Amino acid sequence: MGPVEKAADNASSSSSSLMSDFLSKSGGVAVIDGGLATELERHGADLNDPLWSAKCLLTSPHFIRSVHLDYLEAGADIIITASYQATIQGFRAKGFSQEESEVLLKKSVEIACEARSMYYDRCRDSSTDYTADGKLLKHRPILVAASVGSYGAYLADGSEYSGDYGDAMDLEFLKDFHRRRVQLLADSGPDLIAFETVPNKLEAQAFTELLEEEDINIPSWLSFNSKDGINVVSGDSLSECAAIAESCKKIVAVGINCTPPRFIQDLILSIKKVTVKPILIYPNSGESYDADQKEWVQNTGVSDEDFVSYVNKWCEVGASLVGGCCRTTPVTIGAIYRALRYPTPL
Repeated sequence: MGPVEKAADNASSSSSSLMSDFLSKSGGVAVIDGGLATELERHGADLNDPLWSAKCLLTSPHFIRSVHLDYLEAGADIIITASYQATIQGFRAKGFSQEESEVLLKKSVEIACEARSMYYDRCRDSSTDYTADGKLLKHRPILVAASVGSYGAYLADGSEYSGDYGDAMDLEFLKDFHRRRVQLLADSGPDLIAFETVPNKLEAQAFTELLEEEDINIPSWLSFNSKDGINVVSGDSLSECAAIAESCKKIVAVGINCTPPRFIQDLILSIKKVTVKPILIYPNSGESYDADQKEWVQNTGVSDEDFVSYVNKWCEVGASLVGGCCRTTPVTIGAIYRALRYPTPL
């Protein structure tokens, strides 16, 4: 093995050990944060824009910081940056220069890191693990995951929920679309890169090849979404998608996000058949999204109590990172934290 190959192998070992060490220090199971956009709206943000939650990087970064802190105080061990819908192409379309667009992308990681530092300061200044109103102030390992949404998220037409990018789409186009964004986020100081809501096998392949081609040494995860509990949303085989993650040394966890809770257990079992990597799951609340109206269909989801009732079963069958996606809240994440840390005896 030559020096270049040896360095790459050492970097891959370091990536996988980061996740295993983190999970060990977290008691074997870690908590991921919850939905961002609806929480930003609750704080007063207007997200009626193709940039969606990334709009707040421009208009109200303090809202993003507040939401990160809310999730840390609820018990999240991993916070995901507000870059899911943040792309250089999207910012350029809004009239920003290349340099301004790149600064905004980096800002998403900086805000999350600031929130973690503020949280650690609050923990240091507190004499107890819990505040009077139930907020957790416990010093523990916390990771910042830089979110990379799919090409469909940039299109803002709901295609991340279908995986249908058209017959003309190819691997090289997707790699070129994501390349600079992934480089920038990796260089901005996150602990992880979260490739989220990946709707098809082609984009999963693009992400893993990018990690190798650009020699990205930040540990990454791949998270797919499903609408039938069997395949990913494009109809591609979940097993084949998860196998792509398994074959890439730089991917340290693989799983499911933005998928109804009722499907999760079977999806975990499918993933387990093809990977030995940690499995992460952060479902949505189960509500349906109307891509034409660009809104959630009311009263189609599950309550926090029902959502959390699944959690220990998911961990029993193989999940080791658990959180929430769209329409879940700090209340949901707090309930997950308590369910995992203080399980009810049978």
